[in-house]
Amino acid sequence: MLLKEGTFAMKRWALAIVCLCVGITLGFYLAGPVLHGQPPVTVPPSAIPRELTSYRDIVKKVLPALVSIESKAKPGAKRATPRKRPSPDDPRVPDDLRRFFEDQPQQREGEDGTNLGFGSGFLVDPSGVVLTNNHVVENADSVEVTLPDGRKFTSKDIKADVKTDLAIVRLDVKGKLPYLEFGDSDAMEIGDRVLAAGAPFGLTGSVTHGIISAKGRSLRMNMYEDFLQTDAAINPGNSGGPLLNLEGKVIGINSAIKSRSGGFQGVGLAISSNLARDIMAKLQKEGVVRRGYLGVQIKDLVDLDQAAKLGAPAGGVQVTTVFEESPSEKAGLKEGDVITSLGGKPVKESRELQMVVAGLPLGKPVELNVVRDGKPRALKVTIEEQPQDFGSTRAPTSRTPKEK
Repeated sequence: MLLKEGTFAMKRWALAIVCLCVGITLGFYLAGPVLHGQPPVTVPPSAIPRELTSYRDIVKKVLPALVSIESKAKPGAKRATPRKRPSPDDPRVPDDLRRFFEDQPQQREGEDGTNLGFGSGFLVDPSGVVLTNNHVVENADSVEVTLPDGRKFTSKDIKADVKTDLAIVRLDVKGKLPYLEFGDSDAMEIGDRVLAAGAPFGLTGSVTHGIISAKGRSLRMNMYEDFLQTDAAINPGNSGGPLLNLEGKVIGINSAIKSRSGGFQGVGLAISSNLARDIMAKLQKEGVVRRGYLGVQIKDLVDLDQAAKLGAPAGGVQVTTVFEESPSEKAGLKEGDVITSLGGKPVKESRELQMVVAGLPLGKPVELNVVRDGKPRALKVTIEEQPQDFGSTRAPTSRTPKEK
């Protein structure tokens, strides 16, 4: 009995070994081509998404709404003094920053003695509203706007906001014109692909491509800034043209370049569409931009030891000066206070506070939270309209710093 059971067990093991050998042999046979390498799988071009091979559909959609702009002055007319722009020697400005038209022969004398400047723009409304940079139309008595189909319009209806370097031009047209829609610049991420369109060096209808290289750049070129950085090729003449996402929507207005030569070197700056859209709406509605005013001079609180001594969070904004008769003085704000929030919005740096104040409703009290002597305090402040000369000097002419 034991002999029969032993014989049966041996047969089962033998069968198992045979099956294992067969399986291994079959596996090597089937895997042979893989182990020895197979030809790479070829994906037909039709299977690659269109945006990876061509931007043609986006460009066809965008080009009809692009315009070129020539600014003009009357012969012999007294020109306004151009707005002073940052000097390359200004330590607050990054080295070698160039604004369009500054280092190129941007303006030329016309045969009739008029001064001419050239730039780009794009239609934002079918009724004929063009958005561009202020420095494209700055000090112009009139502008000549040329559409891609060759039509030309002369307009004196120019509204500008110097503090953001944006302007609109209204055209007197019959019928509707093609226009571009705005996208959400905040939704763009570093690495997203973009297109830059305009008329570099006068070459109208030019389109280049690249990616978003950085967001939220502040270059101290304008009083209010929110720049997108891109490596899409941008050159003098592109000023005022759109920076577009792959839906063909405007997410920036090409405005400046950083360059040693004055031409493209991989760093272009575009005003964010969310900032531009807000300014454009105000210019369309009222012709001017009315901003809130707090009446303080401030500095970023970045020193951790200093913040700890003040009992304030690092990254806050400290008040260095309170202007007389300003909203901040009326609210009881003191020099040395650290502002942590305004109108329910947290404040971590001076640029954030600046943008919050500018956007608050005028004449309505809002809560101002500060840290004073290590203790939190809540104040009520009523935002007033920003004086017209605010930002042009160290303090508004109608406001003087309090004596310490």
